Amino acid sequence: MFDIFECEAAAGASFEAACGASGIHLASIRRDPTLAFENQVAQPLICAYQLALWSSLAPRIASPIVFAGYSVGELAAYGCAGSLSSADTIALARERAAAMSAASATDDGMVALRGLTRSAVEALCVAHRASIAIVNGDDHFIVGGSSPALDALTHEALARGASAQRLRIGVASHTPRLAPASERLLVALPKVHWSDPGIPVLSGLDGSAVRDASTAIDVLARQISTMIRWVDCMDAMIERGACACLELGPGNALARMMRERHPDMAMRSVADFRSLDAVVDWVERAIG
Repeated sequence: MFDIFECEAAAGASFEAACGASGIHLASIRRDPTLAFENQVAQPLICAYQLALWSSLAPRIASPIVFAGYSVGELAAYGCAGSLSSADTIALARERAAAMSAASATDDGMVALRGLTRSAVEALCVAHRASIAIVNGDDHFIVGGSSPALDALTHEALARGASAQRLRIGVASHTPRLAPASERLLVALPKVHWSDPGIPVLSGLDGSAVRDASTAIDVLARQISTMIRWVDCMDAMIERGACACLELGPGNALARMMRERHPDMAMRSVADFRSLDAVVDWVERAIG
C-alpha cells in the first residue's frame, strides 16, 4: 500500500507528517495491515495518502479539468482542488468516520454484486431490507444493510447467477441507515475554512460539477446516507472532455472500473508505477 512512498522522499515525508498529525500510527499498520481497514483509520489514512501524492504530482503535470472521488475520496478531492487544507481534510475524514461509526449498528456491512440488472438488485433490496449504496456499472452494485439482510440477499443473488463479495467494511455507507451521520457532518463541515474549488469536483450523487464551497458542504454531508452514482462520475469525465484519468489510489480498483466502462480512455493508477517520475511520464504521453 505504501510502496510508492519508499522511493519518493518528499511525498513520503508529507504522508508521514500528515499521518502523525492526525494520530495515525503507520508503524502499527505496517506490522498489521488489517488495521488499515478499521473505519476510524481507513478514512483519514486514504485522505492523507491521496493528498500527499497530489501535493508532489501537482507541480509536475498539467492541471486537470476535473476532480472526482469515490466515497471518502470525494472529501479528499476537495483537498486536492484547493477547497480545504490538508490538515482540515484529514480532520474532517476523522469526524466523518466517527459519525458513521456512531450511526451504525454493530452488524452493518456491505456486499458487492455483479451480474444482475439494477431492477433485480432493487427488488432484492426491498425483499431483504437492504439498500443500493453505490452504482458502479450497469450490473455492478454495492449494497448495504445489516448482516442478516446481506446474508439472505447474497444467498438469493447467487442463486440467480450473480457473483457476490462481502466487503471489509463495518458500516452501511451511502444508505439511509446513516442519516444521523449526515446530520452530524452537516454541522461539522462548515466549522473549518473553505474556499471554492479551483478545479470543479464531480458530485458522487449525480456526477454534476461542484464549483462552490456551499454546494460542496451540502453534497458531502448528503452522500454519507445517499446512494452514490459512481457510474455517472465516470461518464461525466468523458462528457467534459477528459482524455486521460489518473487514480491516486491506494490500489487501482477505480482504474479497472473506468477501463471496463470506457475502454478507449487512457487510465492508470499511481499504484501501477514504481516512481512518480514514471507517473509524470505516462501523463505527458497520455495527454499528448
